[in-house]
Amino acid sequence: MLVKLQQLTVPPGQRVLLKDVSWQDFEGILADLGESRNSRIAYENNTLEIMAPLPEHESAKVIIADLLKVLMQELEIDFWPLGSTTFKNELMQQGIEPDDCFYIENEAKVRGKKRIDLTVGPPPDLALEIDVTSRTHPNI
Repeated sequence: MLVKLQQLTVPPGQRVLLKDVSWQDFEGILADLGESRNSRIAYENNTLEIMAPLPEHESAKVIIADLLKVLMQELEIDFWPLGSTTFKNELMQQGIEPDDCFYIENEAKVRGKKRIDLTVGPPPDLALEIDVTSRTHPNI
């Protein structure tokens, strides 16, 4: 029996681990999940994690991100916030969606780009991860 992604429900604070997921399958799953979703993904060692954040997680994320934005504005530091953009690198066979992220030092290199290719361009200078459910993936 084959399970379709649309059949999966991930309650807030819970996660689903899919093992033996190829890079091509990972790309297909990302496309199927789409951009308008409440879940976050992490992909490493052919394992895909799909997680739905808790309200306390989202609240902390917004407060900390807002504080960072105000601090950078007050210090007149140019930055470009990219939220929970999906970053992936096929050569490294890894993908992640931080809770929030910022380009600061490399802001001018990526500002206005519709796609960021980590094999060519830099990763975010600052990635924000709120760890309420021990989901953090420091290796990715």
